[in-house]
Amino acid sequence: MSPLAHRRFLKMNGLGNEIVVLDLRGSDTRVQPDEARAIAADPASRFDQMMVLHDPVTPGTDAFVRIYNTDGSEAGACGNGTRCVAWAMLDDPVMARPTLGEHLVLETRPGLLEVVRVSPVDFTVDMGAPRLAWNEIPLAEPFPDTRRIELQVGPIDDPVLHSPGAVSMGNPHAVFFVGRDPETYDLGRIGPLLESHPIFPDRANISLAQVIDRARIRLRVWERGAGLTRACGTAACAALVAAARLRLTGREATVTLPGGDLRIAWGEDDHVRMTGPTELEHEGTFAPSLFEAAA
Repeated sequence: MSPLAHRRFLKMNGLGNEIVVLDLRGSDTRVQPDEARAIAADPASRFDQMMVLHDPVTPGTDAFVRIYNTDGSEAGACGNGTRCVAWAMLDDPVMARPTLGEHLVLETRPGLLEVVRVSPVDFTVDMGAPRLAWNEIPLAEPFPDTRRIELQVGPIDDPVLHSPGAVSMGNPHAVFFVGRDPETYDLGRIGPLLESHPIFPDRANISLAQVIDRARIRLRVWERGAGLTRACGTAACAALVAAARLRLTGREATVTLPGGDLRIAWGEDDHVRMTGPTELEHEGTFAPSLFEAAA
């Protein structure tokens, strides 16, 4: 039997970005890729990202968090999921610890994330500094200027999309700036082609960004390993960074996704901070039968 059988989970969302929070602190259990895929396939635990809590590794942190996509791969970062983890660790009657205050430090594979509660359901996450060098994103070949890289979709003389900005926010992003509503593009068809383009050795999140004014961006995202989602926090951060580098916006903007608004600020300390809400949908436990095919 899978060690995940009968484990309790929370089904949450951040602006419609579907999140499962699973607490494995106090055990040495690790989620396997086939188990993550099985959990994602069940309607009761369907997720865009699953946030799995483990015991802290680095002194001074509150938990180590592993992040899984629907295809079982691990993600480096998930801003919406990080806010959901913070709510669970502070407010869920089972996961909460009485020693925690309103400020958390979570460790993920790329590094540390500081989270501060700003209202009962809203949190600000310090997503750290963006990585902008071609080999840090990473890209498969050198680009001295990643504000616009050579990549396009469609005819060479009349491309549908072209010259995205490349940014890493703990995971790689390509941000295409478009002149009309991103909903009018077939991102469900374009997204998977670009996600796995050879220029992205680790695959990439693909975003279409429409700059409304210097303080507002409309965004639609194809997430690496998850597909079309209603919101993606790291993509919102990447879009603001990419826009500000091109002087299309200032260093602070409201990013509107299909699921709602995120407030993104790229501070003078080079850190990108994201503020947005969380919502608890339900709790449940994993049925043993869920993992039979994965055994």
